[in-house]
Amino acid sequence: MGRGRAKAKQTKVARQLKYNSPEMDLDSLQRELSGQKPNHSSARQDSTYDDEYAEYVSRYSNYDEWDD
Repeated sequence: MGRGRAKAKQTKVARQLKYNSPEMDLDSLQRELSGQKPNHSSARQDSTYDDEYAEYVSRYSNYDEWDD
């Protein structure tokens, strides 16, 4: 009981996928298939991630023995 809303959502999504064609980025697909590098840099995203959690490294470094 109570699955009606979830089932309705799944039905709606399935119907959208069946009857509406999604917009395709053919340039991106061509780059992926030809093996060209994407225009954005993932290194920048990694440095943002590192900086975001850098303060927690020193705070919780005494729990490092859990890595055994």
